[in-house]
Amino acid sequence: MKMILSASLIAIATASTPAAARQLTIDDVTMLSRVSAPDVSADGHWLVWQQRETDLAADKGRFDLWRLDLTKKDAKPEKLVAEADVNETGPQISADGATVYFQSDKGGDDAIWSVAITGGEPRKLTGFQGGFGGFKVAPTGDKVLVWADRLPGAPSLEPAMIKKDPNAGAARTYDQMFVRHWDTWSDGSRSQLFVLPLTAEGANGNGVAIGGKLVGDAPSKPYGGGEEVSWSRDGKTVYFALREAGRIEPLSTNLDIFAAPADGSAAPVNLTDANDGMDNLPTVSPDGRSLAYFAMKRPGYEADRQVLMLRDLATGQVRALTEAWDRSVASIAWAADSKTLYVTADDTQETPAFTVDAASGKVTRLTQLGHVSGVVPTAKGIVFALNSLTAPDDFWLLSGKKTTRLTAVNADKLAGIDLPDVTRFSFAGANNDTVWGYAVKPAGLAAGTKVPAAFMVHGGPQGSSNNSWSYRWNPAVFAGAGYGLVAVDFHGSTGYGQGFTDAIRNNWGGWPLEDLQKGLDAATAKFGWLDGNNACALGASYGGYMMNWIAGQWPDRFKCLVQHDGVFDARAMAYETEELWFDEWEHGGKAYYEDPAAFEKWNPVNHVTSWKTPMLVITGEKDFRIPYTQGLAAFTALQRRGIPSRLVVNPNENHWVLKPKNSRQWYREVLGWLGKYTGKAE
Repeated sequence: MKMILSASLIAIATASTPAAARQLTIDDVTMLSRVSAPDVSADGHWLVWQQRETDLAADKGRFDLWRLDLTKKDAKPEKLVAEADVNETGPQISADGATVYFQSDKGGDDAIWSVAITGGEPRKLTGFQGGFGGFKVAPTGDKVLVWADRLPGAPSLEPAMIKKDPNAGAARTYDQMFVRHWDTWSDGSRSQLFVLPLTAEGANGNGVAIGGKLVGDAPSKPYGGGEEVSWSRDGKTVYFALREAGRIEPLSTNLDIFAAPADGSAAPVNLTDANDGMDNLPTVSPDGRSLAYFAMKRPGYEADRQVLMLRDLATGQVRALTEAWDRSVASIAWAADSKTLYVTADDTQETPAFTVDAASGKVTRLTQLGHVSGVVPTAKGIVFALNSLTAPDDFWLLSGKKTTRLTAVNADKLAGIDLPDVTRFSFAGANNDTVWGYAVKPAGLAAGTKVPAAFMVHGGPQGSSNNSWSYRWNPAVFAGAGYGLVAVDFHGSTGYGQGFTDAIRNNWGGWPLEDLQKGLDAATAKFGWLDGNNACALGASYGGYMMNWIAGQWPDRFKCLVQHDGVFDARAMAYETEELWFDEWEHGGKAYYEDPAAFEKWNPVNHVTSWKTPMLVITGEKDFRIPYTQGLAAFTALQRRGIPSRLVVNPNENHWVLKPKNSRQWYREVLGWLGKYTGKAE
């Protein structure tokens, strides 16, 4: 089952580009349709998914449900449920393939609805109040699992918890952390699990809690979902991941896998108590005999290697399937025969799909180029979502050795747009290790023409500048504005083995900076169209930290810098951030007061006297990961030193810029800043 996707396969264009082609802009990107959450009927007949469209006037996205008949060669996608001003999300196809369950906010309060897969009038199935986060129907079709924010120990979904306005003026009081998490002040609620009976009349009642006395969030916050819960095949047991809360919650990555009876008759049992690292993504095999999940070994390290594990549900025996494979499993799905698992993992600037043999652990790569997500095994092969640096997500089918593109949802919106060329390169970086990067060349660039360089540093830091589409930091938009974008996967990046990822610990400003310096030199030497003497650098999160570090350690290299949500003062960060496990692990595993030297070694604030490069600083008031005070402090330092600088504060954004109007403003500010100092008109 080997598949090779060529660059032409994952390009956006579905027809020849008109002569009057133009460049990609952020206005184009914000209006693209976004597909996600695919599900396929067990017989391989129907594909259903949620699709986001942008409501620019309302400054938000809105979701509809779409379907595609996979049995017809020339079938076109069609809307299944698409009511105006209503969000329909999270489609799940029933075991018999006749019904689609979904979540809808029609009427103002979320509920579970159903519709015939062939179309028709949707039916509302639940009536409880207070909203919920998501749901998963049991394989037996007679129960539904719901997760919702309620007070710990709530016996059912009622009474609904009334969320208070965090800015209403009343004082918030706390006795332990988390005081706030990601972008939300803690209000005492927890995401908890409830089971409701599902009958022909609906999912009536308020459900029964199955979490026992556990206090924690299942699924985890802020972005855990249905991948963190799984039903047994007989519908009698629910498996879920949860980190038990307490005074050490902000220091703990120790999610465990629990098993709980679906009727709430007994307390949950911790299946992975022996491992103090993270265990997550519980996934029951179709034959009901095995539970797959991933496990990390090192407590407190959120970027440790995620090894695929297999538990025999009858005997409790556990095997590490991918212990010998130096990659980190990011998603898990079972083949129908329960003999093979499909996983995804970062691998040298790509995120392919792989098979793992359940008996031997043998790993086989299925795809080559692009970022694979949403893998759904079916009777006829696997359906998956695929994107790249030059293409947003679409759905594909791999059946045997044949690969078929199923959708081209943005073909009309991107018609007539010329996309950039992407070239990967490698060089000898720090420690003489091979380091990879890519360069993005503006489309249609005339021979002999040089363009300014935009040097982009990824966040994480355990992340990757890989071959994937982004609605935030999109290299194709920078190329469309006339810049040659260069990105380097410095030490600490994922997809090169765990040792390479680990190398950034206690080394934030060391090997990564050396990689960046050598990588920019390598790119400008290799690509004659890059004007290496006319370059600006930009980055967010860890990339933003690196802008502050570059300002003091490499002050004469760039015409300008763009720093988004970056660490400026490591001491303040150590006391202001919420997920303490991250900051303390990265600096050796101790609190600041226990080992201040570890934090100060790579602290940008100590080198402000060397700053001279003009800098644009961007932050969000709802960013609790790297609080906006870090951006304010950096801007203050720039202003006090008389360095040209500009501060952009988004009052309604967190660590990311998500709203379409804010995204457009972000690009106007960033491209305007780059243009001012490179001489390139926006």
